[in-house]
Amino acid sequence: MRVFPLVLLICLLPSIARADDIVPAEIDYLLRSIGGSDCTFIRNGQRYDSRSAEDHLRMKYRKGKRYAPTGEKFVERFASKSSLSKKLYYVECEGVEKMPK
Repeated sequence: MRVFPLVLLICLLPSIARADDIVPAEIDYLLRSIGGSDCTFIRNGQRYDSRSAEDHLRMKYRKGKRYAPTGEKFVERFASKSSLSKKLYYVECEGVEKMPK
């Protein structure tokens, strides 16, 4: 009988530990869309594939999610330009002219 609370706690720990990693559905959709595209992302003059772009933006969101409570704020504060250099991010997609992200 004493084991039950410990087992329950052990079962709950993974979900408690992941609570800070929860991404709101709208932002998660945007990130998955980026990662699933065939576009090339240009950040600070370097070219990255879509999966690398998604990973980078997820990292930025994880570190500063309190500054991006909505999808609009996420795009404005994290997905449009470099936080360090302030240079705009660009996207190149097949058949589409290069444009800011």
